[in-house]
Amino acid sequence: MRRRTAASGRMTGGGAAVRRSVAGGPATAAVNGTGLAVTDDSVTIGILHSATGTMALSEGGSIQAEMLAIQQINEMGGVLGRQIVIAQEDGASDWPTFADRTAKLLAGDKVAAIFGCWTSASRKAVLPMLERHNGLLYYPTFYEGLEQSRHVIYTGQEATQQILAGLDWVMREKGAKSFFLIGSDYIWPRASNAIARRHIERKGCRVVGEEYVELGHTRFEAIIAKIKASKPDVIYPIVVGGSNVAFYKQLKAAGINLGTQILLTNSVTEDEMLGIGGDYIAGAFTCAKYFQSLELPANRAFVAAFKAMWGADSVIGDVTHNAYVGPWLWKLAVEKAGSFDVARVAAASPGIVFSGAPGGETRIHENHHLWTRTRIGRARRDGQFDVVFETRDLIEPNPFPEGFRELAA
Repeated sequence: MRRRTAASGRMTGGGAAVRRSVAGGPATAAVNGTGLAVTDDSVTIGILHSATGTMALSEGGSIQAEMLAIQQINEMGGVLGRQIVIAQEDGASDWPTFADRTAKLLAGDKVAAIFGCWTSASRKAVLPMLERHNGLLYYPTFYEGLEQSRHVIYTGQEATQQILAGLDWVMREKGAKSFFLIGSDYIWPRASNAIARRHIERKGCRVVGEEYVELGHTRFEAIIAKIKASKPDVIYPIVVGGSNVAFYKQLKAAGINLGTQILLTNSVTEDEMLGIGGDYIAGAFTCAKYFQSLELPANRAFVAAFKAMWGADSVIGDVTHNAYVGPWLWKLAVEKAGSFDVARVAAASPGIVFSGAPGGETRIHENHHLWTRTRIGRARRDGQFDVVFETRDLIEPNPFPEGFRELAA
């Protein structure tokens, strides 16, 4: 992974700025009634992502984005007069490790919030720890929906904003009638493809193949042979992490031209393209809410700041953007609540508006998901996307859409 990374451990989020005691904040007793790691001049939060293992390819950008947001917040004076200190842990692409590290951050470090996870498996693993220790997680990844928790703010898209919206677009704009589904073998791809299959069949279209591979899988020749034999209108792959590199390279080696064969994915952003290489994926479509190439003033400033901090060759994908949004939403909620206490922050969150989000204004719904736009991008050889479709209005989040709720079981 060609990006600068930060080692796990305890660190400050704003360089020299974090050492300044900011006067004028409310008394600690008034903003910390539950024994969190809050002092007169600092507040500790947790960052929990995979810095190692197969998911590091995807999660590295989230770590970088959260650190950038925290540095910027600290440079602006912090939160309630306090500078943010980071306690960072490595989930190591292993779900039990995520649960263990969450317990450590909440019970040991007493963090006020955690920014982390990527896969649904890691999120499901940490939920019991959040409930047991009264924690609050800002979860950045687009996911299958079918979940709602007072302990989680979901800054990524749920199914109606991505899976269903993307399928509707490819059916409408490309006349697609047949689909071949591929996924990594864990919660998100399985649940997402169950939703996709039901939607495809309800629209009178067909699923001509469905295959799953283990995390880290690198041998796709047999599946690609099945794809070629079934001749689908759309290849719909949602493999994750390092497996993407092997899949797209082998797809091209098998003679599948993404300039003519429609491929629509939810799992490849600029972060994954950095590892895959633009020559292997150019022409593919991704459904997301954010692309680095967006010509918005807030995005241009965000991209410039990200590259200044992490290097000119660094890139920003959808989940990286969503991770950046998390600390800002937390700051706004804490200030609205006038407290770092988790219950008060969670209660204050619905209705919070972040007008400075790089992907455009967003706000928190009562169900703890975000109102957001859906966009379709087409991959370019330079590792960026051309945006070919964008919804005019923000889409209301609906994690339990009618006709799909029973899939939550």
